Amino acid sequence: MASHWQVQQAARVVSQGGVIAYPTEAVWGLGCDPWDELAVARLLALKERPMDKGLILVADCIEQFDFLLEDLPDVWQERLASSWPGPNTWLVPHQQRLPEWISGRHASVALRVSDHPLVRRLCALTGPLVSTSANPSGRPAARTRLRVEQYFPRQLDLVLGGALGGRRNPSVIRDLASGQVLRPA
Repeated sequence: MASHWQVQQAARVVSQGGVIAYPTEAVWGLGCDPWDELAVARLLALKERPMDKGLILVADCIEQFDFLLEDLPDVWQERLASSWPGPNTWLVPHQQRLPEWISGRHASVALRVSDHPLVRRLCALTGPLVSTSANPSGRPAARTRLRVEQYFPRQLDLVLGGALGGRRNPSVIRDLASGQVLRPA
């Protein structure tokens, strides 16, 4: 597990516009500050992913998403609260409160409150982070630090060491309004 100092260093890199890799529940992720357009553009270029697809945001607690959730129906807020932290990503209406480089062409944004201790420690320092699998589009998601470094040799500002959370598959993705599963676990 990464030391407190290493997590602080990763948070500092993110705050300075860097792109980092870090272990998540099932695969390695790439992350950056979602409000930094240049950092997001660099992350998308590394992944060879078009901006219009949108990105997932990860947080350490539901309160980090209050700016998006505060005026949603109570039943939706209860649905989110009962499923987090955990391997549940929800598509939530963003109500134009996020930049296009995060939401892409969608009226919703993918949100997850992680139960991975390292991700939570990092997000406690940074606020919500972009969280996308650490792989070029069309390639298998990285499950080891070595694979991350093979995919992105000397292209990342920091690779935060640690272990995956032990899950076999990435989080399930559901639409908050309809409950429809878009990506099964």
